[in-house]
Amino acid sequence: KNGNMSCPMKVQLLSGTDLCPVDGGRVLVFPGEYSHWLNMRNIMEELVRRNHSVTVLIPDASPSVNYSSRDAAKFNFLVFKVTSCKHNSRLLFNAEFFKVRDWMWRMTDLMVQQCDSMLKNEQLMATLRDAAFDVVLLDPMVMCGDLVADLLGLPLILSLRFSFGGVFERHCGHAPAPPSYVPVTPLPYSDRMTVVERLMNTVTYVGTSAMTELFWRLTMDRYYSEVKGTPSSVCGTLGNADIWLIRTFWDLDTPRPTPPNFKYVGGLHCKPAKKLPEDMEVYVQSSGDAGVVVVSFGSMVTNLTSERADVIAMALGRIPQKVIWRYSGETPKGLAANIKIYDWIPQNDLLGHPKTRAFVTHGGTNGLYEAVYHGVPVVGVPLFGDQHYNLAHLTRRTASIVIDFNRLTADEMTEALHTVINQPSYRSNMKHLSALHRDQPMTPLNTAVFWVEFVMRHSGAQHLRLASHHLNWFQYHSVDTAAFLLLVTATTTALCWAGVRCFLQRCRRRGGREKND
Repeated sequence: KNGNMSCPMKVQLLSGTDLCPVDGGRVLVFPGEYSHWLNMRNIMEELVRRNHSVTVLIPDASPSVNYSSRDAAKFNFLVFKVTSCKHNSRLLFNAEFFKVRDWMWRMTDLMVQQCDSMLKNEQLMATLRDAAFDVVLLDPMVMCGDLVADLLGLPLILSLRFSFGGVFERHCGHAPAPPSYVPVTPLPYSDRMTVVERLMNTVTYVGTSAMTELFWRLTMDRYYSEVKGTPSSVCGTLGNADIWLIRTFWDLDTPRPTPPNFKYVGGLHCKPAKKLPEDMEVYVQSSGDAGVVVVSFGSMVTNLTSERADVIAMALGRIPQKVIWRYSGETPKGLAANIKIYDWIPQNDLLGHPKTRAFVTHGGTNGLYEAVYHGVPVVGVPLFGDQHYNLAHLTRRTASIVIDFNRLTADEMTEALHTVINQPSYRSNMKHLSALHRDQPMTPLNTAVFWVEFVMRHSGAQHLRLASHHLNWFQYHSVDTAAFLLLVTATTTALCWAGVRCFLQRCRRRGGREKND
């Protein structure tokens, strides 16, 4: 971790230089919830496997992180209580002043409560200081984790799939995103847009930027400044991140210019399939040559309205394949004999099974990357977030068919399943994407962990951050140089015009004298 440490084992670099590996580093993690937690847990487990200590800081009311489960044997959990107390009257005043009572302000209230429960908990902050962590790994959907890293003086690594409108990446990370060919999430456009799509893309860029900046300035920027005692902002602290681990890759996203400290690690959770539980393997084998269809709508959506569930069950009951459906709601009416419902399924292992023919999914990044990794065609039923965007890209590659959740009929879903299963182009296109995804110098997980260890070895990676972080707005947009050039041009033009006028006036006077003579 530093130049004075003993180094019994060394890693040989391509240049021939010996590199001492990080051994026994201390990592403080602020994970997100649901699929965010499942994804980040893969990085954490690999860090533990490499002999690092991982401490997870979470609120006691976390809906998806079970800190009393088997994970407690791998990670150190620091659980803090979030109290529902009054805070920062200025924030509440602003909410009253603008009479905004929508969910955004309620979410702000919850975020500030969580921030207070960490930053104003003297015992917790003292514990974090005494622990002498080497790096903070943060999902930026968790508010104030970046502020904790800043107050502790620790290097910061962010892990995210996307932010709405790409505002975090563009404003805080200074990642260029020309709206002419970089579609803004969640618009389902390609990088070859029509005039109308470019117009909508630009309007969305401007709109999300303006709304997010206004929201931050009215709420969390004030809070950050109050806690630090100096003018500060959400984007300012997030922008200090040494590395951004972006949970996508060019097989599911469009190419774009990226800063050196942005590392794309989509599919880091994917791995070869393991054996299925015995009862599930028996059921899968009973499908014969027809195979099985896997159905799951992600970690957040485990049940549906009875009407929608009945429509989906009717469609699944019409296909010759056996169906494994992760579902926790009320059992649909007339459930066919070829459908088996589970509260939980080993999704990656099922998608990697040779008898799996198709995957019905909401289009979340984790599930789609598992489908890409194993080359399984998709029937997509997007619900929210980036799911329309993700599935639109696969549809353009003829690797999936997308159905509208609110309008889908049993006939439509049955036809979509028959198409992706029986038309070879869908599987072959997905196999091609799988080959592209796997053909990398290092696996996405090893890439992510390499950069975590890199930051620990060198106490940061500030040399990879763009110098634009140190420029103000008029320097960044070259307003000062443009003004200078405009002034020079105007002055030169004025002098030239004055010279021409002087010359013409002399010519007129000389011509007048010659005429008089």
